[in-house]
Amino acid sequence: MEQFQIETAQNISIAQNTAHLGDRILAYIIDTLIIVIYYVLMFWLLLALDVEPGDSWAIYLLLSLPAFLYYFLLETFMDGKTIGKNFLGIRVVKLDGTKPGFSSYFIRWILRMLDITLTSGGIAVFTILIRGKGQRVGDIAAGTTVISEKRKVFLRDTLLRELPSDYTPKFPQVTVFKDNEMQTIKNLYDNARRNGNHRVILSLNNRIKKVTEISSDLQPIEFVDIVIKDYSYYTRQL
Repeated sequence: MEQFQIETAQNISIAQNTAHLGDRILAYIIDTLIIVIYYVLMFWLLLALDVEPGDSWAIYLLLSLPAFLYYFLLETFMDGKTIGKNFLGIRVVKLDGTKPGFSSYFIRWILRMLDITLTSGGIAVFTILIRGKGQRVGDIAAGTTVISEKRKVFLRDTLLRELPSDYTPKFPQVTVFKDNEMQTIKNLYDNARRNGNHRVILSLNNRIKKVTEISSDLQPIEFVDIVIKDYSYYTRQL
């Protein structure tokens, strides 16, 4: 899964994950199965209605429009997703991270014939592999790409802290907290440190001491950090 930078209007850089090629292929397979099922049901309906041969072509064209326009309609009205894309957690966006407009979806849909239909996906796969932003020809022309909305979970986002093998806890009283309570403390503490909000850290310090009845002369920022580490240590022993 590659990354590319999005520059917002406020000149803030955001790293965005492009959708994995495997996810895009699986989404395509799901969407293709849905279209095939639709056609099967459509033919079954025409046979059941015993439509006159002279009229069947016009009815066929009319009923086949939803399948023919499947990608264009669903991506336009489902915020860059089809059923397959939604299932795989991927979505079409502009390169700046904004929602594509009608014309962008239309260009992608028109060029799908070149990218995928006429070449069995060969051009699309080749272009995606050589481009650094996960773009097939239709994406390049439309200024779009397909991103993954799956959130990477890092150890720092979980309850646990990375601890040295010889770590020695200081406050066994921290085990009075529940996992969700400590997760809240950790989230507030991490955000406060990033934003330099000492008031939040001081409030956490006072609240933890009140609940645990711990007496400590450590600075609030150090005390709360040790409490989180100690809780991580004890929960790992369970």
